Amino acid sequence: MQRLLFSPRFVSQLSKTTASSTTTSPLFANVYSHFVTNSNPISRHQLSSLVLHSWRANSTQLVRRFESVPQFEGSIKTLAGLGVLFRSTQWPSRSSQFSPSFQSYRRGWRSWFQRLTTDDVVFGLILANVAVFFLWRIADRDFMYKNFTISVDNIRSGRVHTLITSAFSHIDVGHIMSNMVGLYFFGISTGRNFGPEFLLGLYFSGAVVGSVFYLVHHAFLAQMLKEQRTWNMDPSRVPGLGASGAVNAIMLLNIFMFPKATLYFDFIIPVPAILLGIFLIGKDVLRIIEGDPQVSGAAHLGGATVAALTWLRVRRRRF
Repeated sequence: MQRLLFSPRFVSQLSKTTASSTTTSPLFANVYSHFVTNSNPISRHQLSSLVLHSWRANSTQLVRRFESVPQFEGSIKTLAGLGVLFRSTQWPSRSSQFSPSFQSYRRGWRSWFQRLTTDDVVFGLILANVAVFFLWRIADRDFMYKNFTISVDNIRSGRVHTLITSAFSHIDVGHIMSNMVGLYFFGISTGRNFGPEFLLGLYFSGAVVGSVFYLVHHAFLAQMLKEQRTWNMDPSRVPGLGASGAVNAIMLLNIFMFPKATLYFDFIIPVPAILLGIFLIGKDVLRIIEGDPQVSGAAHLGGATVAALTWLRVRRRRF
């Protein structure tokens, strides 16, 4: 990759080749005169700006001048190649302005992350969920509700982190058991097919989108009940928690990718994967229609949306 098109060495060599082309060509004259009259160091950004400015202002004269230079005489392909070179040159990116210590830290973090296996990611997610489960037993409940549950009121109060933290939060044993079992089996399958980094991204995507669907649903309920004045409790204050949106994204992606696989409903009844997927999505839609007060069908459908979009993206890449 060519980051610097013109260097002082290049300009001096070109000036030795032909004095007339160096002193009369506007592009090279500007660059050359800068190095002759200015002894101060010049940065790559300043140099690239100088060259591009001269190039745009005097492009016609540059072409005519190169036609008279022996090295380029009669060579239309060479001039075309020069234009391609200018267009394809990659100028220094902003990332190169970071300090070496930051770049080293980032490379070290990336290297550590790439060494993680699918089992590491799955068990790490399970461990994080279990840790928050026990935190509910020892921490202040008000603190937990404010920082580990999702609600419209929490977001209005600026606790945006609950979009993610709520997806690691469980109070009931049955709730965390069902989610962690699903995360283990379907997470292992997803990680082995697409990699641990993909799995982690899918979990967090399902968590965030599931939380957003929950917020939109409850904001809509709050507005509707406010107009009707029939509520007993403000839906915007109703807290939600659980990894169901994230796990739903992982589970349904597996179902979309392998629709003919055999899965066991309630660990007993063997059914084709696609039928189980249809049943789960349909059940969540029914929960929204009936207004299930215990299980958020909206959060589950958020995870299903992530799974569907991911499936479309993977399918497009494969075919």
